[in-house]
This record gives sequence, structure tokens and C-alpha cells, in this order.
Amino acid sequence: MTLSPRSAAQTAPRTGDDHCPGVFATHAAADGPLARIRLPGGALTAEQLQALARAAADHGDGHLELTGRANVQLRAIRDVGAVAALIADAGLVADAATDRQRNVVVSALSGRVGGVDDVREVARRLDDALRGGAAPGGLSRRFWFGVDDGRGDVIAQRPDVTLVATGEQRFDVVFGDEHVGSTDAAGAVDVLLGVATHFVSAAPDAWRVSEVDARLVAAMRAHLGTSLAPAFHTAAPAPAPRTPVVGWFDQDDGRVLLGATVALGRLPARTAEFLAAIGAPLVITPHREILICDLTEGVAETVVRVLAPMGLIFDAASPWTSVSSCAGMPGCAKALAPVRDDLVAYVATVAPGEIGTAQHWVGCSRGCGTPTHAHVRVEAISDASGATEYRRTPMS
Repeated sequence: MTLSPRSAAQTAPRTGDDHCPGVFATHAAADGPLARIRLPGGALTAEQLQALARAAADHGDGHLELTGRANVQLRAIRDVGAVAALIADAGLVADAATDRQRNVVVSALSGRVGGVDDVREVARRLDDALRGGAAPGGLSRRFWFGVDDGRGDVIAQRPDVTLVATGEQRFDVVFGDEHVGSTDAAGAVDVLLGVATHFVSAAPDAWRVSEVDARLVAAMRAHLGTSLAPAFHTAAPAPAPRTPVVGWFDQDDGRVLLGATVALGRLPARTAEFLAAIGAPLVITPHREILICDLTEGVAETVVRVLAPMGLIFDAASPWTSVSSCAGMPGCAKALAPVRDDLVAYVATVAPGEIGTAQHWVGCSRGCGTPTHAHVRVEAISDASGATEYRRTPMS
């Protein structure tokens, strides 16, 4: 049977506060407090990466975990207050009140390689508004804003409300998976916040748009459409196919962008320090890739020569571009297996380019980190004798 990642991730209606961690409100994992640092659009400066590396090395398990929402997590934190101070000083968070509402996914290559329009400025203004407390009260901390530069990569992530660039700094507004109208860049942030406000008013007990009854969603779309200009397109762009952004890419301005991945989506703090020393802008993608931007050819060649031996993978054919996992044992008390260890052992048996359909390995039925694109779910289960094995299920 083929399941949908979206339907598999459905949750019960909200009955209280959610437990999505942040910088100030951490998650009590089995290996200690876990902090999630939200990076709207995945954007990081070299100085901010240096601060994260220091926090991981001095107060965590020595790694930066890259997430499926283009964020960073720190595990096994020994001093939550010290980590929060480092992250705040780096400008990565404003305060506890707004921290966990800054959920924004942006086309990772926008303004550098392709796309209909550069959408980074709109994304920055949205984050500024969220930092300033503009999100409506009661908005779920799982609600996801999207800004797609027209290539369909953000639509593929299935945000709750998405701006899709149509050219000349105009955007179609997609609520769930349907167009409801359009706006210009000047009004884009207000439109996104207005959609979120209406969502809270119409469905106060829902985490995400995907969980709301279809008839109510249709009524919300009709209401939203009355205050917007007609949509440029009648349907959302087809979700972009999953293609690893790993390797050497020529930017539109003639400079070079390097895309890399790391085993298990875990970046060692020491490697992060070397990355920061390059002094280049960085972008984390929802596929746990690291984009090193705006390089000269000479610097790019040096980066590959120095960082490839340190574990950065610049080969798009590597099995690590096609697999991901949850934490598993011992970091998660609910896991039935040491998922990461088992995945490392599996990858060691696979030749480059052999995996085919992406795989996501999980230690229990919760399926943390499940991607939105088609993949094979590899889930640890207990058989009749109590032994643990892995079950493979296609997810479309």
C-alpha cells in the first residue's frame, strides 16, 4: 500500500500548547535538552554559523543537526541559558514570545540561480514582522509560511500559505494547495499575516491547513479571495522534482555556489567552524543540504579540497543525498532501534547512485522528520517474538 506523507503526519486537533521546541523552550529528549533554532529561508551568516558551532561544542553534543524544515537543532545541551544567550547575541532569535512562530520556507537558490524573481527581500520582511510579534495570537507553532520564487521547490514542501512569484514582483497566493488570489511585493507580508489570522479565526483547533475539513477550507478560500486581486495562474506550479542541490553551480552573476550534504544531516562543530571561516553567506535547505554562496572559482576549489576530507559531501551521486532519518536510540526514548547506526551500516553497502527512491528511516510510528516528497519509509517495528526489524512502505 502506498501512503501519503501528508496523511501519515496527521495529528489530533489541538487541545493545548504544542511541544515544538525552540531556543528558550527546549525539548526533553532522552539524551538531554534539545533546542531548535529557526532559520527563515535557511539563511545563515558566517558569524551566525560560528556562534552555533561554539554552542554545539561548548554546551551540546558537538554537532549541528540539520532539519527537514531547513532549521538547526542542538542536542544534549548542558546549559540551556548559555546556549540561548549565544544564539540571541548572534541575532538568530528575538525573544521567547516570537521564537517558535518564525516558520518560513523560501526557495533556497532564489536570487542566485534561476527562479522567476528574487524573493529574499519579501522573506526578510516577513521574518522581521514575525520577530516583531505580528503573528496572530493562537497561531499554531507548526503553521508554515512559504515564499516560492516560481520554480515550485517551496510548493513541493506543502506550506500552509505560500507566495509564488509570477514575475515583476507580483505573487500568487496559495492557501493549502489552491490559488486564492494575488498581491504585489509591497502588500505580500500583510497578505500572509492576514491569511494566518483568518485561519486562526476559522479553525482555532487546527495545527495545519491540511488537517481542516475540506468544506471549511473551501469556505476560507472563498473568503480570502474576496480581498485579493485575481490570481495570475489558475493552478499552483507543479512541485519541483526532488533533485539534490549538491555539487558545483554557476550563479547568475558569474560567481559559484557549492552545495554539500553531510552524513545523517549532522554537521560536526569543528567542520562548521571551517565553513564559517570561508566568510560566505550560507543557506540550509529543507533537504538538509548546505549551500555555500557567492564564491570565486579559486575559493570554491579550495573549499572542496579542504572540506571534503572533513566530511562535507559534494557528490550528488552519494547515497547520503537520498537518505535521512530521525534520531533513534539512544537520543529518543520512543525509538525501537538505533536508527542512525543502522542507517550508517546500510549506506556502507550501497554504491553511488544505487538507492533510487529516497528513503527516510524512523525508529517508531511517529515518523519524525518525514519528508513531503515521495520516498520509502523504513520504520523500526517489533515482530511477534519481540525482536526489532525494519518495514519498508512507499510514501507518495
